[in-house]
Amino acid sequence: MNRYGNTKKKIDKDGKIVYSTTYYPPIPIEDADAFIRTVFGTRIDMLAHEYYGDVSLWWIIASSNNHQRASLYPTPGAQIRIPASKEQAISLYNKINSSR
Repeated sequence: MNRYGNTKKKIDKDGKIVYSTTYYPPIPIEDADAFIRTVFGTRIDMLAHEYYGDVSLWWIIASSNNHQRASLYPTPGAQIRIPASKEQAISLYNKINSSR
């Protein structure tokens, strides 16, 4: 998945291509979601690789845990929710970014 696939591009005053803001959707909690406790060195992108097979889907885990602007390293001992349905998250992402 290209994270910027639905993000609109525009040309700035200097003629450079720039991306519009990318918005991350709230991801509803589901019974099938996994919850883990982090340890020192846990990285959100590596969790995405482990659970989804794709490090670029880090934003699903970050959005689910209000870590969009935080470090890829959550606090050791923190509980992290891993949404079960990456497809639902991607669909919500595409919907919110294609309509802007």
